[in-house]
Amino acid sequence: MKHNRIWWQTGVIYQIYPRSFLDTNGDGTGDLRGITEKLDYLAWLGVDVLWISPIFLSPMVDFGYDVADYTKIDPLFGTLADFDALLNAAHEKDIKILLDFVPNHTSDQHEWFLEARASRDNPKRDWYIWRDAKADGSPPNNWMSYFGGRAWTFDEHTGQYYLHNFAPEQPELNWRNPDVEAAIHDQLRFWLERGVDGFRVDVIDRIIKDEQFRDNPQNPNWKTGDEPSWRYRRVYSEQRPEVMPFFRRLRKFMDSYEDRVIIGETAYDAPLEKLVTYYGDAVGETGRGDGIHMVYNFNLIETVWQAEQIKAHVDFYEGLLPDYGAPNYVLGNHDQPRLASRIGAMQARVGAMMLLTLRGAPTIYYGDEIGMTNVEIPPERVQDPQAKGTNGFNRDECRTPMQWDDLPNAGFTDEGVQPWLPVAEDAGAVNVMTEQEYSQSMLNLYQRLLTLRRETPAIREGSYVPLSTELGVFAYLRQGGDETYLIALNFTGAVRTLHFDDFDSGYILFSTLMDGYRKPDFSARLSVLDLRPDEGIIVRLA
Repeated sequence: MKHNRIWWQTGVIYQIYPRSFLDTNGDGTGDLRGITEKLDYLAWLGVDVLWISPIFLSPMVDFGYDVADYTKIDPLFGTLADFDALLNAAHEKDIKILLDFVPNHTSDQHEWFLEARASRDNPKRDWYIWRDAKADGSPPNNWMSYFGGRAWTFDEHTGQYYLHNFAPEQPELNWRNPDVEAAIHDQLRFWLERGVDGFRVDVIDRIIKDEQFRDNPQNPNWKTGDEPSWRYRRVYSEQRPEVMPFFRRLRKFMDSYEDRVIIGETAYDAPLEKLVTYYGDAVGETGRGDGIHMVYNFNLIETVWQAEQIKAHVDFYEGLLPDYGAPNYVLGNHDQPRLASRIGAMQARVGAMMLLTLRGAPTIYYGDEIGMTNVEIPPERVQDPQAKGTNGFNRDECRTPMQWDDLPNAGFTDEGVQPWLPVAEDAGAVNVMTEQEYSQSMLNLYQRLLTLRRETPAIREGSYVPLSTELGVFAYLRQGGDETYLIALNFTGAVRTLHFDDFDSGYILFSTLMDGYRKPDFSARLSVLDLRPDEGIIVRLA
C-alpha cells in the first residue's frame, strides 16, 4: 500500500534498550545479535522503525551516553560486522534503523577530551567548555548537573573548571567552535554511508549554552527537600534561541542524503510553543521546514492521566504544529517509569489505543507491548548514575530485561547467568510466548492495533478532529479520503454514556477489552453509545 507521507512522519518507532533486549553470548547483557535474532518478532508485531539506544564505544558510566568513539561499536554489544548484519537484515524486512547519537557531550575518555585536558594550549582545548574559577575558587556559575551537584568539575592539571550537565565523566562539547560542528557531522557521515536511516539525537536543545555563562535564575517552585538539581531554572544552560542556525546546518547536511531523518530529544519540560519552533521555517518548493525533521514530544509522559488533560495537550499541540511538522507522541522510554506502572494495566491498554491512533509517528518502548512494569532494584544492584547522585527516579527500574518466555531469566539470557539487572518476578506470566497464545493479551492488542493502523490510511495519515464528550472520555475522529473513524477512550473505571447526534451508525472494529462483547455491526446506533470501564473503541462510521 503506497504511503502518501514520508516514512518518519507516520512510521511506528520501537525503542530498544540493547543492554536489556536479548543476550546471545551469555554475559548477562543484551547485544546486537540479540536484536537481529528477534527481527521476525518485530516484523510480526508490525513496527516500522527501530530506535536503538547507544551502542558506541563507551566506559558505560551512563550506559553508552558517554561516548568514547562515535565510529566504533562497544565490544559489549558486538562488532561492526554484527551491526552491518543487523542493518541489512532489518532492511530486508522493510524495517528502518535509527541510532541514538549524543552530540552534546562525550566521555572523558574520548581522544578529543584527552587532548583537550593535556594543556591549555592544546589545539583541542576549545573543543570543550573550560572556565576559570571565581576569585574565591568556586565554580564559574550556579549551573547544576542533572546527576546531582554542580555542573562544573575542577581539573587540577590545567587549573580550570570544565562543564558537564550530567556526570563529571561526560564533558560538554563546545558547539560554538566550528571545528566541533564539522567533526560531529563527520561522525554522522560514517553511519549514513553505511546505510543507517537516521538518528535519534540526544538532548539536542542543550548543545548551545549562554555565551556569557550567566547564573540561572532561582526556580520559584523549588523548596527545601526537593531535588537540588532543580533549584534553578535552566534558562542559560539550555534551550537557547541561538541554537537554530546549528539545527539548520544539521538539517542541510542530513538532507544531502536521500530519505534520512533527525529526530531530536529536548527537555521534558520544554514548552510546546518552544518545541515546535525546532521544526524551523518553511522553505523551498516542497514547503518543508529547515530545522529538525521531527522533535520528540515527551509531555504526555508527565501529563496527568485524565481525559480532559490529555485532550487539552493534544489539541494545543496540534494547533501549534506547522503544516510540515509531523506530531510525535511517546508514553514511555528509558528515563521514565513504565506506562503500566504509572497508570495501571487496564488504562495502559487505553493508552496503547490512543498512542497508535493519534496523528503522526508514535514511539513504543520495548516491553510496553506486553505490559512490563517497573522492577524494584535491590540497593546492591543499582546501576543508574542518576539514582546514585540524586533522589530522583531510579531509571534501572524501567530498563530491566525483556521478558520473552516463562523459562529462567525469562529467555533473556542463559539459565544460571546473572542478568545485568534483575528480571521481573511476574515474567512467568507476562512474556511474549505466553501472550502470543492468549487472544486478549496486551501483546495481541498492540499487534492488532498496529495491523489496523498499517492497513487504514485514514488512521495512519488522516486528519485529527477532536470531539466534545462526557467527562472522563477522550474522543476524536481520524479522517482520510472517504473514510472516517471514531476513537473513543474511557479514562475512568466507570461506564460512560456518549451521545453522538451527528453520526447515525457505525461498524465497531475494535475494543481494547477484546472480550467478544463488541460484535461488529453496521447498524449500531451511535446517538447513544456506552463505553465500559477502562475501554477504548474504534468505530468506522457508516
